[in-house]
Amino acid sequence: MFNSIFDTTSSALDIKSILICSGVALLLGLVIAFTHMKTSKTSKNFLITLTILPLLVEVVMIMVNGSLGTSIAILGAFSLIRFRSIAGNSKEISSVFFAMAIGLALGMGHVLFAAVITVIVILVIIILSRTRVFDLSSQPQTLLITVPEDLDYTGAFKDEFKKFTSRAELVSSKTTNMGSLYELTYDVNLKRSANEKEFLDALRVKNSNLKVLLSHVSKENLI
Repeated sequence: MFNSIFDTTSSALDIKSILICSGVALLLGLVIAFTHMKTSKTSKNFLITLTILPLLVEVVMIMVNGSLGTSIAILGAFSLIRFRSIAGNSKEISSVFFAMAIGLALGMGHVLFAAVITVIVILVIIILSRTRVFDLSSQPQTLLITVPEDLDYTGAFKDEFKKFTSRAELVSSKTTNMGSLYELTYDVNLKRSANEKEFLDALRVKNSNLKVLLSHVSKENLI
């Protein structure tokens, strides 16, 4: 059912088959890029990369064509690209791997297989993105509190954390302003019913109205 359209009995390249695979690679690359755009925050450059990646991988597979020397040369080139690249978030990495897998399938001539897998994976992505599957009760946030040096911060905010958060963990503490102040950094999850302003006001009462900063962690940066 998922047979290759390439003629495996001949070492010559079939131009017609290559053009078919290349056209399908670009089409599926566009579909993958469009799906990523609709389900994630991204950039135009990354979407262009996703679009052409299946075609590039397909070309590499065709050029290798069982040649050990060519395979080693391409492996070296890919290693250089890897160390010159900036690591992305989890969705970007999965989309890149998705596009590469489709390119590998097309490079071997399995057009129908590549199309079927693309449809299945995209349906799974859309379903998981549009439903509440794997949703956390609340997204993690970073809380920065500045306190005076005479305040015992170890249990000073216990009541406020119990009332407004489902989780509060002290991750760092440091002195500032010539040692007269402490800067405390917490990882917190606010309760769904919690009011941010009331939470911050309650903290300001305890820290003598010094600086309190609550920053939202972007979902795209969670791995």
